[in-house]
Amino acid sequence: MLEKVSLKMLDLSNSKKTGMACLFIYMLSPFSLHADFKPTKPIEFVVHTGPGGGSDLLARFIVQTVEKENLSPVRFQINNKTGGSGVTAMTYMAEKKGDTHTIAVFTGNWLITPLTRSETKVSVKDMTPIARLVLEPALIAVKSDAPYKTLKDFIEAAKKSPGMLKQSGGSSTSRDNVVRQLLMKSTGSNWTFISFPGGGERISALLGGHVNVMVIEPQEAGEHIRAGSLRVIAQVAEKRLPGFSNIPTLKEAGFNIPNVPQVRGIVMSSGIPVDVISYYENLFYRLSKTATWRKYLEDQQFEDGYQKSAELSHFIDGYTDQMREILKEAGAKVIR
Repeated sequence: MLEKVSLKMLDLSNSKKTGMACLFIYMLSPFSLHADFKPTKPIEFVVHTGPGGGSDLLARFIVQTVEKENLSPVRFQINNKTGGSGVTAMTYMAEKKGDTHTIAVFTGNWLITPLTRSETKVSVKDMTPIARLVLEPALIAVKSDAPYKTLKDFIEAAKKSPGMLKQSGGSSTSRDNVVRQLLMKSTGSNWTFISFPGGGERISALLGGHVNVMVIEPQEAGEHIRAGSLRVIAQVAEKRLPGFSNIPTLKEAGFNIPNVPQVRGIVMSSGIPVDVISYYENLFYRLSKTATWRKYLEDQQFEDGYQKSAELSHFIDGYTDQMREILKEAGAKVIR
């Protein structure tokens, strides 16, 4: 079994050249270098999930906050580039080399997919890190009228009917599916994973009785839990969230599997000038300090994961190594 690895305490001493390059960039920006760049047209904001997905919801809140707090002289326009477990969005960003008016939300999926899919030619490591924003816990939820009161109940039902129960989720390399693989391997159970492009579709499948369970971020599940239509049976987190103090974490429920982290932040394509990096890094730093953003983190029960460009570059190297080991433990085929 893997030892628990803290996202904040990753050993990143062997960072690659990209990290050193970004460290040099940081020495010049954004607080010691006057950023001459200012956007002159709407900024394209690329998201790899469909409407209602975690990254889509985050991006839309960012757009609202940027406008509310008057952080940008131009508008942000969201462009949902779904498909291929994030490959479509990553490939699109790679084609935007040097584009100073296109940014994207990245998640851990942008690092996991290249580890498991040989056809993937690019990853977030080929892009320009701007800022890490949040670290997210997750919940495991069922319909409120489901017979499963605990995760143990669901696992036992899956053992009795192998492959018959279903889980809705994102891509095959998403945290949703990694958690499923770890649970199945550790318990000898088996259930089916059905991928949907958008978070709204995943929830609808659960509420409609077409699937039996899902791993979901608190921001996606909130209104349905408050309305009484979903029941949370476990938490994918290091410790219990304040809003779910009566629900056990996976380890508390007796499932000794690695905690699967989720991270979201901002990247750009390669070939971005230093003053442009400085501008966007400073924009997201200012966003992270607003009262609007702080309240959002509290309401969604996110952990403040803000890191500047150079720090994010180091984090990406360590996170990749961490997820490679978690995928191996889950039984996934790792090719890189």
